[in-house]
Amino acid sequence: MTSQTTDVLVLGSGAAGLVAALTAARQGLRVTVLEKTDRLGGTSAMSGAGTWIPANHHAEAAGIADSRAEALDYIRAAAPEGWAAEEDPLWQAFVQAAPDMLRFVESSTPLRFALTPEPDPLRGLPGHKAVGRMLSPRALSRWRAGRFAFRIRRSTIPEIFTYHEAVTTDLYHKPYRTALSLWPRLLWRYLANARGKGTALVTGLLRGCLDAGVEVVLSARAVELTQDAAGCVTGAVVERAGGRQVWQATRGVVLATGGFEWDAGLLARHFPGPVDYLGSPAAHEGDGQRMAQAAGAALARMDQATIAPSVPVAYGGHLLAQPVPFHTEPNAMLVNRHGVRFVNELIFNIGEALDARDPATGDPVHLPCWLIADSVLLDRLPPARWAAKADPRWLRQAGDIATLAGLIGLPPAVLEASVARFNAAARDGADTEFGRPARPDPAAAGDKRRRAGIEPIARPPFLAMPLSRSILGTKGGARTNEHAEVLRPDGSVIAGLFAAGLAMANPIGSRNVGTGTTIGPCMAWGYIAGMRLARRN
Repeated sequence: MTSQTTDVLVLGSGAAGLVAALTAARQGLRVTVLEKTDRLGGTSAMSGAGTWIPANHHAEAAGIADSRAEALDYIRAAAPEGWAAEEDPLWQAFVQAAPDMLRFVESSTPLRFALTPEPDPLRGLPGHKAVGRMLSPRALSRWRAGRFAFRIRRSTIPEIFTYHEAVTTDLYHKPYRTALSLWPRLLWRYLANARGKGTALVTGLLRGCLDAGVEVVLSARAVELTQDAAGCVTGAVVERAGGRQVWQATRGVVLATGGFEWDAGLLARHFPGPVDYLGSPAAHEGDGQRMAQAAGAALARMDQATIAPSVPVAYGGHLLAQPVPFHTEPNAMLVNRHGVRFVNELIFNIGEALDARDPATGDPVHLPCWLIADSVLLDRLPPARWAAKADPRWLRQAGDIATLAGLIGLPPAVLEASVARFNAAARDGADTEFGRPARPDPAAAGDKRRRAGIEPIARPPFLAMPLSRSILGTKGGARTNEHAEVLRPDGSVIAGLFAAGLAMANPIGSRNVGTGTTIGPCMAWGYIAGMRLARRN
């Protein structure tokens, strides 16, 4: 085996890995990023790049009052019961580092972020803000990535639009009209090879890394961590070009390899029951989790994930999840495996509700779940029609509710009763069962993707679509401390090993505190890891 040496070895090229690499390089270290596939960006490149950063300088410039203390109050109030005992030091580290990270990224890359109009979704909690914590990058030309301009992983969502346009226009319901209204800027982006969302995010971070001297290597899969006699991580064994290499890392290794959702065994163990579609690169097979465990790390939060209502889309020979909030249409309701409606469809953390587990067995209590609607939904939401073409099995149709129930294996009388109660709530203007707003909600008016209110499910054909779980990325992995250092089961540090992004035990988990609480914290933990590496002797 050949041998290579660097100061910092970053495994994975998503937002967490690139920010870690950029931070360490700007502190004067030699940094190498190894990407398993021939495409850069991982799940980050496929994302909308909504980025939740509290107390950021853009909010301050807009006159929006916010503080790290208020953000910490909000996270603490939102967290699942019992999480604070383990996660509070990490929450404190995140709110302290995140604003600094954003300033650093903008000063070290061509990325420029802008606020979106979205509020913190968990209203009424201490520290909640009506606006100011959600941002997203502006469009950026892929030419800025130099020789990697066409090596950035494409998304399942149209990158030609920015995240801001997806939120503030009626793109989901009127895609053609919206595109026509934006045609001058879309034409400019096409000619300039400029894109928004995750493409812009990865392009900008990559440019910053290249300018800082980071070496980026494609098609290099780390399969094993190397350790010295004391158990310190010294590098990794890497498969590349049909052979194996040993990469020595004098300062440390950062695991930023993503989730494990494409490993069927791990997925079945930690997410029993049906899964609809996956929304990440097929290379996310739990490499980082396995390497960390083999090196003596404790794994945690393996049952946590980003779970988002999605429709199927063809991508690279697979049917992948394209996040579309089709469950929030006024004439749509959710039922569980018994045919009973069980949740307010407009709650923010709908993925957590879908994934509710039996405490005794760990099995899902609601799955499989179904979205029940009528033909009006197909008229209003073109992505639903496109999804039905991508996967003809996804959409079931029938002339009446009883027949529809038979097609999806639900008791006809129970489903008919559930639809009748939903329709009565629509007519009465009050959802007394679950508290779903029966009229459009002014507080959510900044997000055009969602259409609040309730309308009867009345016009045949009636529709059923699976809405069990679409996983955009698991959030379990190596347990870390507040410095992103990986820990053993006894709480001691594995010297030289760091984890960030979806490869770490995510301290926020499935219960997101804002739309961007995957990307924002992932970037922050990359920054924390990079800063710690620079201080490590």
